[in-house]
Amino acid sequence: MAGIVRNRPAFFKGVALLGSFLVLFYFLLTPVMPGEDGKRLTGLEYADEVFNELSKGSSYFIPQVRETLVPLMGKEVRLRVTLRKPALARLSQSLLEGAGASVSAEGATLSFTGDLGRILQAAADDADLLYHNDGAAVSEKNDGAPALEVAQAWWYLLKPCIQELQKQQRVADAKAVDQVLARAIEPGNNFYGIEPADMSANVLLVCGLLAFYVLYTLWYGFGIYEIFEGLGLVAQGHKEN
Repeated sequence: MAGIVRNRPAFFKGVALLGSFLVLFYFLLTPVMPGEDGKRLTGLEYADEVFNELSKGSSYFIPQVRETLVPLMGKEVRLRVTLRKPALARLSQSLLEGAGASVSAEGATLSFTGDLGRILQAAADDADLLYHNDGAAVSEKNDGAPALEVAQAWWYLLKPCIQELQKQQRVADAKAVDQVLARAIEPGNNFYGIEPADMSANVLLVCGLLAFYVLYTLWYGFGIYEIFEGLGLVAQGHKEN
């Protein structure tokens, strides 16, 4: 070892930095942080949960979506769509009928006529309940179907509607469907079970986590650098003759 090490102070400084980094890394993988219902979380899980809660808190667009649906109320739509998940066809038919649409089914293909605004409003209502973690209300509203399965049915039903409406030159209506999917159904489904958090109430925590991330990255980088410095493996600029 003595023959390999060119700069002992730098080498041992790097070993100390990298060793302490690994100790802290082990701590981050140990469930010591407080979670919900007395559950213990690892440091990584805790940080992930914090950012998920903050992300949910800034992703509530359903009230704005509802406003865009007002002009669509009473606007009739006639569509024929094929679901990519045939197992959801029956539930999708039930969702449409619950929104007052007339539906005929041929396997995974649904042909329906109904009020576009009312259909999208029903989808937004289910998404709103999911966003607020009220899966029981979604299931009760839809004959006991699992809440997340309802969200999937809406997504696989409405997604092909966009292309069909575009074929009918109803671009504005297609955009409204896309908005319901992107700003209501997807957040409701993706954030289901997560409690929203307000960024303004957690500024210090977020700043602390980000500062720790930067410090931790530099910690590891300098540890590697100092070890290489001690071994004489640091790159040097080329000298011109």
